[in-house]
Amino acid sequence: MATGTPGSERAGPAAGPEDLAATWGGPGFVARTADHADEVAEGRLWRRCGYRSEVAPLREVLLSWPGRSIAEVDDPDAWLMLERPDLGALRDQADAVIAAFEDLGVAVHVDRPPDAPPNYLFMRDLAFVTPEGAVLARPAAAVRAGEERWMAAALAGLGIPIRCTLRGRATFEGADALWLDREHVLIGRGRRTNASGADAVAAVLADQGVVARVVDLPTGTQHLLGVVVLVDDDLAFGHGGRMTDAIAQALRDHGIRLEVVEPDEEVTARRSLNLVTVAPRRVVMPAGCPRTRARLERAGVEVHAVEVGEYVKAGGALGCLTGILRRD
Repeated sequence: MATGTPGSERAGPAAGPEDLAATWGGPGFVARTADHADEVAEGRLWRRCGYRSEVAPLREVLLSWPGRSIAEVDDPDAWLMLERPDLGALRDQADAVIAAFEDLGVAVHVDRPPDAPPNYLFMRDLAFVTPEGAVLARPAAAVRAGEERWMAAALAGLGIPIRCTLRGRATFEGADALWLDREHVLIGRGRRTNASGADAVAAVLADQGVVARVVDLPTGTQHLLGVVVLVDDDLAFGHGGRMTDAIAQALRDHGIRLEVVEPDEEVTARRSLNLVTVAPRRVVMPAGCPRTRARLERAGVEVHAVEVGEYVKAGGALGCLTGILRRD
């Protein structure tokens, strides 16, 4: 009577390689030889994802549907908000943002977790998606701890690989990483992304042949994205009240002309520069900012505006709420 593991009679010492079952490495075993990055780019095992430019044509984004927990916020400051948004109005604005992107040919994925916390609005903060997969954020604020779980589930549901999760006391938020060109990323180190977090992201990028340049952000800055926004390979606009010599020098070193915008009410209160570039010199920006819009248009930028005032109450705007999944 035969005993042992099924197939073991074909895997004993006397068996030659040609006699082995596939599960033991025999002739029927086909090795996986493709590189992970190639598998992602192919789009068969994983969803195609990632980007190496802040301005290349935008193909896919991830947004979060405003959850009912927002209506339960009783102390906005404790939730990093400026005011409590009106949930109904916020959902109307979410619909408008979705429509604006879709009208521009961008595929929009909307995550709708029923029990997400109030700040699970700002998807750019929660991941930085490279061509090999996502660097999952680890938010610095205690009140946002755990949001990365919902983001990880959303990315997994779309078939996007998680390239890295942070460990120890490292913190990182995706809005602190901006591509300068295909081989260089600028990382802002400050209240949201600490030194360990910046180092972890730099290591992931180094594995992909990309050099990270780390700059310190001034006190009172949320993210690097709030300081500078690229609208073309050679043109960026900067927040005059937040710009530093180090950030300006990094842009110059990569042939990017910087136009500094004075920190008027549009820039500071309406978050006019918190925008999304959907193609070179083509952007979606917050509505109600005519001076900033005119400045962009004088530079040859095509502007599409959408109202996001309720998001501003929650502490962010278009750039913050838009998770970038894929660009050409």
